[in-house]
Amino acid sequence: MTDRTRALDRLRIIGAATLFSTGGAAIKAATLTGWQIASFRSGLAAVAVFLLVPAARRGWSWRVALVSVAYAATMVLFVTSNKATTAANAIFLQSTAPLYILLLAPWLLKERANRADYVTMVALAVGLGLVVAGLPPAAATAPNPVLGNALALASGVSWAFTLMGLRWLGSAEGGESATMATVVLGNLLACLLCLPLALPVVDASVTDLAIIGYLGLFQIGLAYVMMTRGLRGVPAVEASMLLLLEPALNPIWAWLVHGERPGTLPLLGGAVIFAAMVVRAKRS
Repeated sequence: MTDRTRALDRLRIIGAATLFSTGGAAIKAATLTGWQIASFRSGLAAVAVFLLVPAARRGWSWRVALVSVAYAATMVLFVTSNKATTAANAIFLQSTAPLYILLLAPWLLKERANRADYVTMVALAVGLGLVVAGLPPAAATAPNPVLGNALALASGVSWAFTLMGLRWLGSAEGGESATMATVVLGNLLACLLCLPLALPVVDASVTDLAIIGYLGLFQIGLAYVMMTRGLRGVPAVEASMLLLLEPALNPIWAWLVHGERPGTLPLLGGAVIFAAMVVRAKRS
């Protein structure tokens, strides 16, 4: 593999993380309900990934279906939490997923934690406490911070189960095909589960339709295509570091687009969570 190819693969990972990071700001820009955004976004994403990633059309199994339930929950909870609380709180609380993995992996995956894992666990718990303690006041872009934070916490748990499930699939089913099949089926499930609550659609603007198109086709669909292609030439540890751009950029987009200010404690908590993940990734 040439240096040029490696550089292109790194740029693909960076591009994917950047697209992922725009989700919070884009979701808040739409006037549609959380159920409508979650349903239509995931429906478009399922179609896009199925058509653009050949591996997504293989590897379907009952294991994929099981993990897809956790993935679908994450997709729905991420949207609904962003509609209720700040983008910073939503992404920071979801990013505590490694904390739950460290707690559950010894029982579910038979993987024992080491000293570095326990240090990471403490740091993540501190960051989680700071984010929750710094409850932002209700605002136009965060009308119900208490509910939004609760949904974001739940999304962290469901994302932890998703990541553990993908690891389980990787050891049992065969890597990329099972992962991408999970993305397709999970998004399809999210679309269908939210659809009854999403209909009827009243007074959707052209801007709303454009945002849904962007979220489904680009923020999820294209991002996953770029990520899977980039992972072929980028080591897992380096890729995990580059993907940390998502929680770093997410609050910035919300601030630039909506003027949303999450507060000192959530930002401090996010910094602790981010630093803990960086240090742990370097030690991997």
